[in-house]
Amino acid sequence: MQYLMTFVWTLILSEMVVYVVSSMNGAAFHAETGVLISIAATILLFILTALIPNDPIEKH
Repeated sequence: MQYLMTFVWTLILSEMVVYVVSSMNGAAFHAETGVLISIAATILLFILTALIPNDPIEKH
């Protein structure tokens, strides 16, 4: 479920960014661009969270 919700929020935020940037540039809005960005960002987030250690920190 966390993977699905991560993708949904990434999709929503990337679509907003694509819409705003295309409006500011006067270009046409393409939803496919936001979908591709959200897929890439979601995969990158999953890889990043897998690389970060989750071990308890020793107190010195």
